[in-house]
Amino acid sequence: MKLPTRFSRAVRRGAQRAMIYASILGPGLITASADNDAPGIATYSMAGSRFGYSFLWIIVWITLGEVVVQEMAARMGAVTGKGLTDLIRERFGLRLTFFIMLGLVLANLGTTAAQFAGVAASAELFGVSRYIAVPVAAAAVYLLVTRGSYRNVEKVLLVLSMFSVAYIASAILVKPDWSEIARQALVPRLQFSTDYLLAVLATVGTTITPWAAVYMQATVADKGADIEHFGHTRLDVISGAALGNVVSAFIIISTAATLFVRGITVESAEQAAVALAPVAGQWAEILFGVGLIAASLLAASVLPLATTYAVCEVMGWARGLNTRRADAPAFYGLFAGLIVISTLVVLIPGLPLFLLMWLSQVANSLLLPIVLVVMLLLANDQLIMGNWRNRRIINIITLVLAVLVTAASLALFWAG
Repeated sequence: MKLPTRFSRAVRRGAQRAMIYASILGPGLITASADNDAPGIATYSMAGSRFGYSFLWIIVWITLGEVVVQEMAARMGAVTGKGLTDLIRERFGLRLTFFIMLGLVLANLGTTAAQFAGVAASAELFGVSRYIAVPVAAAAVYLLVTRGSYRNVEKVLLVLSMFSVAYIASAILVKPDWSEIARQALVPRLQFSTDYLLAVLATVGTTITPWAAVYMQATVADKGADIEHFGHTRLDVISGAALGNVVSAFIIISTAATLFVRGITVESAEQAAVALAPVAGQWAEILFGVGLIAASLLAASVLPLATTYAVCEVMGWARGLNTRRADAPAFYGLFAGLIVISTLVVLIPGLPLFLLMWLSQVANSLLLPIVLVVMLLLANDQLIMGNWRNRRIINIITLVLAVLVTAASLALFWAG
């Protein structure tokens, strides 16, 4: 009788820990999962098909950078109860805030359109016209976000985040060489070709984005996270970034194991899905397509929210999903406008969707170094952060990231 009793207690303890962990999941997991959006999936697919497993060590180090930036944003949100652009306006004035906000709006508009391009591409994999799929998806995103409280919206977004396991399943189906994968992930092998360096920099730009920092800080503040119990939020941020980049790694693994070894190079996520089918079977293609549409819907919900939060913070307008529509007409109107414009852009006949995704990443890479430097100044301000200021190691990592992404921008212009 003792063994079953001990076993049942262990099961109960495990279930309790799982429930506690599930209860704290939120902004961290959602933000990291939304980073695996249509442009992100396209970037990882290209990296895997061009460079194979040798690209995996990059993901390991990018995870560290993402954890640092997102933790800093979440900590500022918990300490101040304010969003990032709100703090920028108070600390640096309206002029700098306006230019940052303008860049954020333009970059996010392009990236939101890229998400609906992802919906269009994944729908066409299953034989559904984009002229049907995209308007339906846009309506679904609008109703999801505007018809519920923050907690209800968060639950749905968390469910969409879980669909990213489709990429893990897709990679397992192709039966890769796991010992070789482990070796390549742990042993850096930097190539000095232009294509490789641009792929590295594009991966940094698509993983650590300005909108993600804005969304993280705004949602932590909107959720009312308590700084005295910030450990729970920090765990959400760290585990979310880790899980999100595990998915990124599996996208690279699945395309490297099937396409790179056969010399097949892809330039978009949907091409990767189609190319997987003859090699790994129809299920791999289906799983890849399902993951793409779920990721696109998730990011199409998050990106307009990040933009809307930023604009409303700067203008001093009422905002937040817990605010009634009548009390925050600008917040809900801007959100609807971003979705409508993005949808119309994607439905333009003959529009090169891949070019749209690439341009959105260029805009993000131009804006990110400025945002990182401003975040550093805010997070080290004694009057704003008190005893929750940055530690030196966080400042060093963030500065290195800013330099790297600046190099990415210069490299993209030089290559173009």
